[in-house]
Amino acid sequence: MQRSPLNYRTAFLLALGISLLMNLIFIIMFFYGRDAVMPRDGEPVRQTFKLGNTLMHLFFNFLVAFLLYLINFRLLRNRWASRYKWLYIVLITIVCAGVISYVCSVIQLQFQDFGPHPERFIRGGMFRDYFIAVVVLLSSQLIYLSYKQQQTVLENEMLLAENLKTRLTALKNQVDPHFLFNSLNTLNSLIRIDTDKAQEYVQQLSFVFRYTLQNKDVISLEEELKFTRAYCMLMQIRYGDSLQFVELVDEKYYDYQVIPLSLQILVENAIKHNVVSNRQPLKITISTSDQDTISVSNPVQLKKESEGGEGIGLANLTERYRLMWQQEIIISYTEDRFEVIIPLKK
Repeated sequence: MQRSPLNYRTAFLLALGISLLMNLIFIIMFFYGRDAVMPRDGEPVRQTFKLGNTLMHLFFNFLVAFLLYLINFRLLRNRWASRYKWLYIVLITIVCAGVISYVCSVIQLQFQDFGPHPERFIRGGMFRDYFIAVVVLLSSQLIYLSYKQQQTVLENEMLLAENLKTRLTALKNQVDPHFLFNSLNTLNSLIRIDTDKAQEYVQQLSFVFRYTLQNKDVISLEEELKFTRAYCMLMQIRYGDSLQFVELVDEKYYDYQVIPLSLQILVENAIKHNVVSNRQPLKITISTSDQDTISVSNPVQLKKESEGGEGIGLANLTERYRLMWQQEIIISYTEDRFEVIIPLKK
């Protein structure tokens, strides 16, 4: 969570800024050595700006502002349920400003001569400090409202991230049962055709399932390719020369990242929806491009009746890339060729 700006450091910096601004004229006149004519008992008296007086003004203005900021910050941090919170803060600040101003004025009277009518100085000091109180109230509210707005935005982003994480987990949980169901169907068919190939199929299948059991959100392209090659070998055991795979992948992309099972899903879809036979062999090409993408393409030779399934493969992959990286996969479909392009992440 973001750290609250309602702290001692913020109070110190703001109070210092207010005291410098309010005494800017005193500071300038001190450095330039100018005098001022100040009325005292109805008579104009020339007053020289001394370093001690200037520093005293700075200190007490800073002290008033600093204490008022601390009080406001403490009140704002309290979680009041009352709708009159703002009114309470204003009243408490006004009372505290009067008390602090009076105490500071009395202390200053001990160090500086203000003539036979010190009450005028006290009234002037209280007027000045009430002005400081107004500045403190407004600035504190602005800081507090800005902080609350940032907190709201941050909380919304965290809720959105949790929601996306939940959706992504649900999508990942869909993949494993989907792959298991199709693999068992393939094994069931193969057992009736060739028991020797079925045994080899089981060995390769064990490697494939070890890969699917890993709990990773992203994986290197090199690892994904190893898994895809194993899956392709499983399919070639079943289909023989009727199924061909061409890999045109530049090794410079091996360290790039992809979402697990990306290529396998595309290969599986190509096999599921197209005719694979001796008369119509299916060639599936996996290739990279200079646009930091990898594609899986195949000629279009659709079955008259596609194999059953809920169609979660490609839709699942599209949603996972959208949630993980806010990127879209590209689907290119013509009369002769079908291609899916997925992004690679450095």
